[in-house]
Amino acid sequence: MFLQVLRPNYSYESLYHIGPEDLKAKGLKGLIIDLDNTSLEHGGAFLSPEREAWFSSLLHSGIKICLVSNNTSVRAKNISDSLGVPYVSNAMKPFKRAFRKALEALDLPAHQVAGVGDQIFTDIWGGNRAGLITILVTPLGSREHWWTRMIRRVERPFRRSPSP
Repeated sequence: MFLQVLRPNYSYESLYHIGPEDLKAKGLKGLIIDLDNTSLEHGGAFLSPEREAWFSSLLHSGIKICLVSNNTSVRAKNISDSLGVPYVSNAMKPFKRAFRKALEALDLPAHQVAGVGDQIFTDIWGGNRAGLITILVTPLGSREHWWTRMIRRVERPFRRSPSP
């Protein structure tokens, strides 16, 4: 059924609730992570020290990470360089092309990778279409494009309460 591609496999309050042990217990070895309102505030240029530490803990535990963003390459590259991870910019999510490129960069099959993001109609739909496990997180902030604010109203029925 079409509506199933809009439902995440898991929902968490924030990135901080996604730990390496939990990912490994689910058979996951990699994450494809969105930027705006998932990894950093909308329009932000730098990761907070707490988020940088979260990324580092995953990387040190062997979880591979690739950033995928609909943003421009300069901004995505700056963040990925600071973390030492690959990125795909101008992704045009929910199209599968960017997710496939990220899987190639991670050198992992789709069933071992989770797509993490704050939007149903880009991150979750795209990740599900690409065969990933999908994780929906609560947006970091309320500052967004007017279009995103409008879409959030439409996606409310597809949001679940956070997973345990």
